[in-house]
This record gives sequence, C-alpha cells and structure tokens, in this order.
Amino acid sequence: MKAMKEYKKRLLQIAVPIMLSNVISNIQMLIDKIFLGRLDVLFMSAVGNATAPLWTTMSVNFALGMGSSILISQSVGEGKLEKAQEYAASMFVFHNVLPVLMFFFWTFASPLVFTLMGVADSVKGYCVTYTRLFAPIFLLSGFGCTMSTILQTSNNTKPLVWYGLIRSVINIFLDWALIFGKFGLPAMGIAGAALGTTIAEYIGAVYITIVVIKDKDLKTMPSFLQIRRARFAEYWQSVKLGVNSCLEDFAWNMGNLVLISLLNTISELAAGIYSIVFSIEILGGIVMGSLGSGTMTLTGEATGARDQKTFRSVVGTAYLWAAAVSAFTLIMALLFPKQILGIFTTDKSIIESSVLYLVLVSCNLFSKSANVVVGNGIRGYGDTRWMFFTQILGTVGIISVSSLCISVFKWGMIGAFVAVLTDEAVRAIINTARFLRLRVDRAKA
Repeated sequence: MKAMKEYKKRLLQIAVPIMLSNVISNIQMLIDKIFLGRLDVLFMSAVGNATAPLWTTMSVNFALGMGSSILISQSVGEGKLEKAQEYAASMFVFHNVLPVLMFFFWTFASPLVFTLMGVADSVKGYCVTYTRLFAPIFLLSGFGCTMSTILQTSNNTKPLVWYGLIRSVINIFLDWALIFGKFGLPAMGIAGAALGTTIAEYIGAVYITIVVIKDKDLKTMPSFLQIRRARFAEYWQSVKLGVNSCLEDFAWNMGNLVLISLLNTISELAAGIYSIVFSIEILGGIVMGSLGSGTMTLTGEATGARDQKTFRSVVGTAYLWAAAVSAFTLIMALLFPKQILGIFTTDKSIIESSVLYLVLVSCNLFSKSANVVVGNGIRGYGDTRWMFFTQILGTVGIISVSSLCISVFKWGMIGAFVAVLTDEAVRAIINTARFLRLRVDRAKA
C-alpha cells in the first residue's frame, strides 16, 4: 500500500506541474485564436494551415529527445546516475543542430510548403507572414527539450509552471498590443500574434536557463565537465531509440497535414472550423499528455528496476485519471456547446454547424487517452518501434478514410471527424493489447 501511494505521489509530482504549464500555455494560444478569430475568420484558417506543418517539424526535435528521456529514466531506475548525466550532457551538445536547419527551412521555404498544401491565395500570404515571424522559436527548441528532459527525469517539474506562466502572460499582453495596435504600436493582425509569441518564448528561455543552472538538486543534471566531454556515442544511442518516436510523430502529423489539405478542398473556412474545434480538445489533451510524460518517466524507472507491479499500476492509474477528464470534457460539450464555440467566433452559422463536431471530438478523448498513456508506458519499456508501427497504420488509415469520406462520399467536414475517431479507436485497441503482454521482470523483448 505504501509503495502504491508513493508512485501515485510521484506521478502527480511529475504530471501536475507539466499539466499546469501546458494549460497556461494553451490558454494563451486559445486567447490568441480568440483575438484573431474575432478580428477575421480567415486568420483562423491561416493559423490552422500554418501551425500544422510547423508543429510537424517542431515535434521531430522533441520526439528525438524522447530517446534520451527513456535512457535517462532507465539509468536512474538501475541506480546509474552518472550514466544518466552522460546522456543528458550529450543532449546539451548535440541536440541543437537540427533546430537550426529547421529555422532556415521555414524562413525561406514556407511559400512552397503552403502552395503544395493547396492553401487558398486569400489565406496563403497570412500563413507565410505568421511562419517567418514564428521561425526563430526553432532555434530554442533543442535547448528547451534538454531542459525539460532534465527537470522531468529529476522528478522536479515545478519550475515548468512558472516557465509557462511567464511566457504566457507576456505573450497574451504582446499579442493584444501587437494584434490590435495598443500603446501606440501598429495594428499588425496575424503578424502581431506570431511576433508576440516569439518574443515571449525568448524571455521564457532566459528564465528557465537561470532556474536550471541555480538548482543544485537536479539529479540528472550533468556537470560542466561532463558537458565538455560529452560524446556523440551517447547521443547516438538516444537517437536510435528516439528516431522511432520521431517517425511516429512525423507520421501522425503527415496524416493531419493531408487532412488539412482535404479540408481546404471543401472551403477556405473549413480548416479554420477544424482548428476551432480541436483547440477545445487540446485542453483535455493537455492532461493526457502530462500524465503520459509522468507515465513514461516512471515506467522507464520501473523497467530499469524490473518492477512489473509498478510498471502496470502506473499506466492503469494514469489512464483512469485521463478517462475521468475525458468524461468531464464530454459532459461540458453536451451541456454548453454553443457557449464554448461562441468564445472563438461570433458567426452563428459556424457555431450551429460545429456543435456535432465538438461532441465527436470530446468522445474521441477516451481513445486518445489510451494511446497517450498506454503508448508512453510502452515507450518507457523501451519499445518505441511498436508505437511507430501502429502510427503508420493510423496514418494510412486516416488518409484513406478521410479521402474516401471527403472526396468520394462528399460528406464534407463530418468525413474528417469520422476519420479521426476511427484512427484513435483502432490504435487504442492495438496498443492496449501490446501493453498487456509486456513483462519488465523478464528479459526485454
């Protein structure tokens, strides 16, 4: 009983600060969308089209870093702290190369990307403007991933709350000032939203750097000497493990990009409506993602310690908590759909047509909970290849089903949501079946 209370306490210690940080950040992003959606609904379509490919590439770096997080957690579970620090040191040195390439790609190649996506001419210019002003954030992504990994694997994610709060408060203020032209500043519209976000991210980076350097209790934080002596061999081990997560994330985002492209064939507003509805789902997804992060850390430690009971219990507890949040979200969507949608747009026809989509997305959270929590348990075990495999199946499925529903059956927007629900449900069943077969108290599969 004492051991059970201990892992629940540690799961909350890791997950709650991450959740609060992400809630703060996503509330800030929702406010951005509220500002832009009420100014011009085309801005919502631009943000929907721009953020999909931006996060596709941004997530590559974070997914590669997942390999380091798994290896560090497993080393902690085995009692090899020095080895854990060596993995972290390699991240400091080598995890910043790819983000620089991403920065140059999005600065110069964004017009081509949006042309290939079939973005309407009335929206494409906004997309390019937003992307080029957002691109400098890529230069921080490798560093930010390393800091987050060290805090998470040290079971000390509390600084992330203040990190998220500082970024978000500054971002909201700058967005309000730059989008609408307050305090004598020019009214920059969608350009102001991107610029405000970029400035806030750089201020946040300064804060988290100071916090991590001053905190002497981070057990996975490498010394300056370890960073100087960091070897590519350790980083390569994490890359080999993380590349499956990277490809998995890339596959998911590619499916989403194709879906956005198909929505663009329906109307210039379809991607904006899709963005509004899934913005609401994000708040439930934050809790799942936070529980997933804690799950991966603790199942990684349990794998290193060969503790089968804790391995299973962490995942089961995290899923029950995530399912409870999913149920709450669904109840709110059923009781107050128009009020929720009305936050993002004053267009009554869009609100009326989106009620069903909001309910469907809320139902989807139950399957999404399983894929996030159970999937992170499988990753903590060290099997990132399996998650890539099931995501490949999911991507093929979502492209096929959405193409069939939208292009052949002409179901319009409803076809997109049918594809999303089918994808998450099928993968949830497959991933859960795989998890139930894992045994950490035996030789790894």
